[in-house]
Amino acid sequence: KVQIVVSILEIKNLNKKFGGVIATKDLNLSILEGELHAIIGPNGAGKTTLISQIFGQIFPDSGQIFFQGTNVTRVSEYKKSRLGINRTFQITSVMKSLTVSENIQLATDTARENSFNFFTASNNQTTILKKIDFCLRQVGLIKAINQPVKSLSHGDCRKLEIAMALASDAQLLLLDEPMAGLGPTETKEMIALLKRLKGQQTILLIEHDMDAVFALADQISVLVSGEIIATGKPDTIRRDPKIQSAYLGGI
Repeated sequence: KVQIVVSILEIKNLNKKFGGVIATKDLNLSILEGELHAIIGPNGAGKTTLISQIFGQIFPDSGQIFFQGTNVTRVSEYKKSRLGINRTFQITSVMKSLTVSENIQLATDTARENSFNFFTASNNQTTILKKIDFCLRQVGLIKAINQPVKSLSHGDCRKLEIAMALASDAQLLLLDEPMAGLGPTETKEMIALLKRLKGQQTILLIEHDMDAVFALADQISVLVSGEIIATGKPDTIRRDPKIQSAYLGGI
C-alpha cells in the first residue's frame, strides 16, 4: 500500500514589503502533515515575518496561503487559531498572574468558545480537566499543575506555551525560537519534548540552535533576504557547501 502524505500548509508566491525593505520575496513552501519543518537563516532574513503571515497577524502584499486545502491568506489570527493553527513567540506569552492549570483552561476555552454545548454540557468540566492533564503530561509539567506561572523557570514557561497550543487543538504548531534564552539542560528537555510531539503534530520550527535543528527536522528550508534558497533533508542542507560557508557557521 502506498501511503499518501498530504500537504497541510501550502504557500504560493508570497510577497511582503515594509517600505523599501523586502521581508518576503516570491516565497513558496509546502509542509507535509506530521512533519517537523525547520526554517533557518541569518538575523533579518524574514523568518518571524513569515510566521506572522501564516498566523494572520500581518497579511502579505500578494501570494496565497492554503491550510488543509482552504485559502486562509487573509484570515485573522483569531480565526486561524480556530481552524487549527497556533504559534509561540520569541518572548513567552503566558499569563503570569494565573496558575499553570488556568493558562491551559484559557487556551481550551478559546478553542471551544463556539461549541454549541459549551455552557450546557454536563461533562464539560470533566473534559477540560482531562485535557489539562493530557497537555501538561505531554510537556512534562503535570507536577506544576497548580503552581502560579510566575514561579516557573523560563524553560518551563516555554513548555507551558506549547501545552497551551496543544490545548487549543492546534494541528499546525508555529514555534518561533523555542530554545531562545534556555540553558543547556533546558535546551535538552525542549529537544526531547519536540521529539515526542513529532508525528503527532505538524510543526514549523524557527530556530537558531543548529544542533537542535539537525536533531529534530525532517526537512529544512534556508531563508535569506525573504527568499528560500534551499529546501531539503538535514544531511543535504548540512553538506551543501554554499549554505555551509554562508550560514551554518553563523546562524
